[in-house]
Amino acid sequence: MKPMKPIWLIVAVAMGLTASAAPAPSPWAEPAAALAGQIAEILGPGQARLTIHNLSAISNDEIPSIRQLLEQDLKADGVLASGAESANTVRLTLSENQRERLWVAEVIEGNETRVAMVSIHYDATAASPGQDRIVLRKERYVRNAALSRSPGIPSDEPVLAIVATNPGLVVLKQDKIVVLSMMAAGWMAQASFDLNSRAQLTRDPHGILLPTPDGNGFTAFAAGTECTGSYLPPENVTRPANGWSVNCHESDDPWPILQSETENGSISIKAFYNAARNYFTGTVSLGSLANFPPFYSAAVLVRPAEGAALLINGIDGKVQLEENGALKPVSGARDWGSDFALLRTACGAGTEIVASGSGEAVSDSLRAYELPALEVVPASAPLAMDGTVTALWPAPDGKSVFAVVRSITNQYEVDRVTASCN
Repeated sequence: MKPMKPIWLIVAVAMGLTASAAPAPSPWAEPAAALAGQIAEILGPGQARLTIHNLSAISNDEIPSIRQLLEQDLKADGVLASGAESANTVRLTLSENQRERLWVAEVIEGNETRVAMVSIHYDATAASPGQDRIVLRKERYVRNAALSRSPGIPSDEPVLAIVATNPGLVVLKQDKIVVLSMMAAGWMAQASFDLNSRAQLTRDPHGILLPTPDGNGFTAFAAGTECTGSYLPPENVTRPANGWSVNCHESDDPWPILQSETENGSISIKAFYNAARNYFTGTVSLGSLANFPPFYSAAVLVRPAEGAALLINGIDGKVQLEENGALKPVSGARDWGSDFALLRTACGAGTEIVASGSGEAVSDSLRAYELPALEVVPASAPLAMDGTVTALWPAPDGKSVFAVVRSITNQYEVDRVTASCN
């Protein structure tokens, strides 16, 4: 007969087994409870449809447990996470920056949207190695030296915009349009056309170049001036030897600052430009006139759940989002410069905001951001530029961004910036 084990040993083993089987507390329990409490204070007892969008380094495998925790806490606070028939919506976005994870819930009741959020501090050095999901790269597109190869074109004259056409590159400068052709030695200036503008000019003024649908011409907008250009081979028509015909006239019409395609059709936005102050007045044509704060740059941001919204970089340094007829402040953009542009990628949210650094930096930088809710989240490391970024705009296909850079010696160049997934 085998001796019996002491009862205390059996109890200890049983307790050890029970302890080892007990699940560890979820790291998301505390923020879920805190966020549920804020949401309940906004909604009060009732129902709401809950959606979760993950833009953080949290594994998607953990999202169901986060949802379960949040639904349990909401229920305890009197809010039932119901189906699509609910009139109330809670859109939760999980995001992060270099300092913290941020959970932002947009609580929508009818036409009113309020925001609840919790932050979760963590050691950035221990964060997921993939937290910078995008790598920005630049390549020199054209040096201003190419423009100075033609007599009468100063190399230190600002470049406002550039566009590729079938015959070659068209460059908009502050007082002329220059046409470049690719030669064995690189881009060479073939012709220039005066804008004949009488407008008072500031340093590095705005300008817009748009290609025609057939790729053989352009429309240009500069301070107080609008130009159209078209090209036909010289042998086909009586024209100057370079084949270009460019006509400019004075104009105070609004500029077409944004043209975008969405699921609901095309969006065209025009804005009035103040040449003396070098910014847009805030009067915008969206089919009818609308008034916004004066701004330096704007972009149409299409978000999957919310639809199209207008992102505005105001002259007061505030970035705001116009959505459903309301202007909402965007946080996290204090270190942005005056220019930003949208970049389409296969990474992260699929549309990134590329913004320049703030101030008149000798060595500026560009960085990609995402906007999951109402705070921008860095999606790339800063990309150092060889001078100050004076203009930034997307390529026609949206897959790259062009940046005009002014060096410390007042020489200008244009860089093409692209992105790859990290």
